[in-house]
Amino acid sequence: MSKANTEMPAGAALSPFDAAKYLRTPEEIATFLEAVFEDYDGDTRVIVKALGTVAKAQGMPNVAKATGLSREGLYQALSGKGNPSFDTMLKVMSAVGVELRPKPKAAKRAKLRARKAA
Repeated sequence: MSKANTEMPAGAALSPFDAAKYLRTPEEIATFLEAVFEDYDGDTRVIVKALGTVAKAQGMPNVAKATGLSREGLYQALSGKGNPSFDTMLKVMSAVGVELRPKPKAAKRAKLRARKAA
């Protein structure tokens, strides 16, 4: 059995992955953000950057217009280095077609179900 060639050809280059290219529908956006919220629970910089990726996918000028915020301000706030207000986050989420809904954490849901069953 021969070993598969896993080396890249000379001169080949990889381009960075850009999730924004794949976020076309509100369902895809919601799935992406839900995964980020679950995988990076509490890491606000990652969550903010993900929302920036979604805004980029929807077109930052469109999101700026829908939120009433400047395009430059949005780029800065959603860069992952900015510190957007909660109001800005909610406006951007609304502009891209998703909403923030609280739900119990998985461990808490299990405890709630156990209490109700008892």
